[in-house]
Order: sequence, then C-alpha cells, then structure tokens
Amino acid sequence: MPLPFLTADRAFDTAADDVALPFDDHDRWRRPYRPGPWRVGAAALSLLLSSFVLLAAMIIAFAGALPGAGACLGIGLVLICSALRLLRMGVWVSRHGLRHVAFFTTSTLPWNDATAVRTVQQPVRWLGLPRTVQGQALVLQRPSGEPLQLLTDHNADFLSRAEAFDRAADSVEAWGSQYREN
Repeated sequence: MPLPFLTADRAFDTAADDVALPFDDHDRWRRPYRPGPWRVGAAALSLLLSSFVLLAAMIIAFAGALPGAGACLGIGLVLICSALRLLRMGVWVSRHGLRHVAFFTTSTLPWNDATAVRTVQQPVRWLGLPRTVQGQALVLQRPSGEPLQLLTDHNADFLSRAEAFDRAADSVEAWGSQYREN
C-alpha cells in the first residue's frame, strides 16, 4: 500500500538545479522534502507501541474483561492516529498556497497573503522542545508584518541534515516566488 504522505515526490531528488518546480500538476498539495529520520523513528516507535497495546487488548478481550479491552483498543487507535499525524506534519505547497501542518492544527495561506518567504538566522527550538539554539529558519512574512516560522534546521525533519534543509527552503521559496508574482 503506497503511503504518499511518507515520502516526497521523487522529482525533487532527480530534478536539475535549474528547474525549481519540476511537476506537471501544480494543483496537488505536496511536501517538497522527505520526512527526517527523527520524525520517522518517533512514528515507528509509536506504531510499535500500538501493536503491543492492541495485542494486550486482544488478550484482555479473550480473558473476558471487555471494558479493559475497549480501553486498550482506544489507546492503540490513538497511538496509530498520532503516528500518522506525526508523519503528515510539515510544509505542503501547491499553486493555491502554502499549508503548514502541525500536530494539532493546520493552517493554509494563499500565496497572495505572503509578502516574502526567506531563510533567516535566529534562535530556533531544538526538536520542537522548549530549548532554543542558534539556527536557520524558513520564515513567511505576512502583510501585517507578523512572521510565520515554517521550517527550521533543528526540527525533526532536518536535524543533522543541513543540505536537506537548504534544498527544502529553496524549493518552498521557489514555489512562493512563482505564485506570488502571478
């Protein structure tokens, strides 16, 4: 079963440097980078834990304690849903705008609502934790002057992968410059 949210399109890996938007269908939402090893590892651990919880639910159900089995089943389903949501997190782009998917929220901004998309040096959160370190962030500037931090080089997708962050930031900037002008 293909999982399109797990991998970015292969065209970003094989595209020449002079082609910023290597797709035919620009209406489809796509993530211009692959999820990082930290994000995939956390999702895999969550799925592993959910398999144990679901096995426990089955054993409890066979023992005859249906309320306990139902609780374990609910916990297992929550773990599976959280792993899938963790894999969907990130920045998605299309001709219509930019979609920033967080764990609990999703916000979609049309390209016309962005005055600039650029990479800046600033303190960023390390793996989304409260600790901040000096790093790079891809920031979307709104007409109101309020910046929206999209990606950082210290999040779960790009920690220890500086080249991948640069490619992803350049790609999102290319999408923004292409569709903010039109």
